[in-house]
Amino acid sequence: MADAIMGIGGLKYDHKKRHRPPELNVFLALILIIGVFEILGQTLPYMNGQSFLFDTQGRFDSIFNEARLKIVILQVAIIGIIALGVTQVILTGGIDLSSGSIVGATAMIAMSFAQVGEVNGSPNTRAVFFEQGWVDLPVMIPVMVGLACGLFAGLINGLLVAYTRIPPFIATLGMMVTARGVAKWWTKGQPVSFPTESFATIGAGMTPVYIFVALAVLFYLIMRHTVYGKHTYAIGSNMDAARMSGINVQRHLTMVYTIAGGLAAIAAIVLSSKNLTAQAGMGVMYELDAIAMAVIGGISLQGGRGSIIGTALGALIFGVIISGFTYLRLDAYYQEMAKGAIIVGAVVLDQWRQRRAAHRL
Repeated sequence: MADAIMGIGGLKYDHKKRHRPPELNVFLALILIIGVFEILGQTLPYMNGQSFLFDTQGRFDSIFNEARLKIVILQVAIIGIIALGVTQVILTGGIDLSSGSIVGATAMIAMSFAQVGEVNGSPNTRAVFFEQGWVDLPVMIPVMVGLACGLFAGLINGLLVAYTRIPPFIATLGMMVTARGVAKWWTKGQPVSFPTESFATIGAGMTPVYIFVALAVLFYLIMRHTVYGKHTYAIGSNMDAARMSGINVQRHLTMVYTIAGGLAAIAAIVLSSKNLTAQAGMGVMYELDAIAMAVIGGISLQGGRGSIIGTALGALIFGVIISGFTYLRLDAYYQEMAKGAIIVGAVVLDQWRQRRAAHRL
């Protein structure tokens, strides 16, 4: 048999240039990380042979530790929603540092329209709009108000990036500071609590996971099969070429940042509903976690490469790592150090992928 197979036009097929889909590499990394935690659980003396994700004590109907699986998925679902928007921004070659602060501001504003008029039979005088009578409102009102806040913040980001030509880092950094200030100013730093029952159901149980999965599927289809997705990738690959090919780059960038702001608002609504309260400090560092999820999932910080599936897998890796540290009983401050190392490591990995891809050309 010949060593080389000739293809169309006499070109030689080089099997060395084959490479697995990036999503498959991320999935294999997820399996590897789970395996590492399983081994540590079996070998570390103080773990007493506990399994990380498998039910070895017969507590559940399946072979898996359903309680830990739910924790892993739940703790990344809300930030994962933000990561879906951040992914689209990064694909255009930009960055969004404001999403965590948008979560804080949106949560405060949305929750203030979701408060009940009475608590334990007494008037809820702590309701932000108690005197105006804006309590016990239909659930769609706080949801729509929250979405409007997020979309408006994202629109401002998009207009600044697209029309003033200032770097996305600076534009979104300004929004990060501004939105955090709005979150603190809205009630002078006081938390907002006691939502209506209908608002509380938004974040109850596994609903955040369902919302994350639904949005991930939706934006996977959008990015893969619509003009919006194709233009997003084109702008990230080469903005000048995209502009010369007829794409309205300014309008599209504005749309991308607006959608990212809307997704941050959805995350804020789900988070405040899940916690039954909103505080000005909500969402701190969420933007960095979301960026890390995207980069771990194979999204290139240079733009133009990556997928929603990769980001979803990156979110799972992030959740498995954090849950694994808790499983190994590492103190919280060690977990924070590890998260910082993960973020730096994700960027280093992205740079390595860029150099490797350039070497193949």
